[in-house]
Amino acid sequence: MTTAESPAGHIDILAEGYGDFLPVDPDGFRAYVRENKNRALEPRVMSAKDAVARFVTDGDYLTYECNYLMRGPNPLIHELILQEKKDLWIAGKFTYVDIAILLGGGCVSRVDCGFFLSTPIVQRALQQGTLEVFEYSNVIMALRLQAGAMGVPFLPVRSFGGTHGFDRSGARLISDPYTGQPVTIVPALNPDVALIHAHQADVYGNARIFGTGVADAESALASKKVIVTAEEIVDTDRIRSNPGATTIPYYVVDAVVEAPFGSYPGTCPGYYASDPQAVIGIFGAVMGDQVEKYIDQAIRPFESFEHMLQERVGVKKMLDMRRRETVREGYNA
Repeated sequence: MTTAESPAGHIDILAEGYGDFLPVDPDGFRAYVRENKNRALEPRVMSAKDAVARFVTDGDYLTYECNYLMRGPNPLIHELILQEKKDLWIAGKFTYVDIAILLGGGCVSRVDCGFFLSTPIVQRALQQGTLEVFEYSNVIMALRLQAGAMGVPFLPVRSFGGTHGFDRSGARLISDPYTGQPVTIVPALNPDVALIHAHQADVYGNARIFGTGVADAESALASKKVIVTAEEIVDTDRIRSNPGATTIPYYVVDAVVEAPFGSYPGTCPGYYASDPQAVIGIFGAVMGDQVEKYIDQAIRPFESFEHMLQERVGVKKMLDMRRRETVREGYNA
């Protein structure tokens, strides 16, 4: 039956990509949440080291918001490398250098690609067969998380069909049962772990994110385990005074990590600007095939991200980053 002949009320699979995707199991995800999530109003504060050790397992599917240079959960990214987590499947959306860093740390074997830099270490891993990449787009990855948060097995999208990326993905082209026209559907995504950096959180995990974002709430609601790092831990009464400012509710959060300057060397908008010299340095490292050297200088010598900030960055530079952030309206409540 051709696409034009597909009648309304009938569904045909017209084409499908051959890429692997995390198995879709909305009922299994609901069962996991029902049986494992702590809904009690109990403190969830712990160190980045303890959070990663407790909630990230080798082979997990992991998503994070936003990226290493823009409100990223960088203490947790460093811990993945320090703890030598392996065989992770990463949602590589809206990102730049992150995949190269995690690959250099020996953490990654598969990536769902929205966007990240094609660097020498990535190209070498692809050629050697130690890395698999499945193609989507930034918006498709966000919509897959939205489907996972909604508890549905897929979502229809008005893009991606007819592209080379479609062939290397888990998407399918079907006949719309209402119009008979072709429409692309993409599989829901329920990651094992979400890593999210927030501006504020209370001890229970109620988290506030101000300004632009990608899929913070969707990632949290779609994932089995959620670790939130926060620039500051605020009193719960402050959270309750403006409940509409809460982006992520406590009952989906498993761990809260206090992490001032947690997005260094990147920016946390409204709180501090980036460190331009360090940003240029990391771009130079990933594009110049010096990722292992960067890790050996900026990550592995330090017992924690906080230790790195103290010894490698220093208070003077951090205060200068805070001074150079000029847009502050709307980034507090």
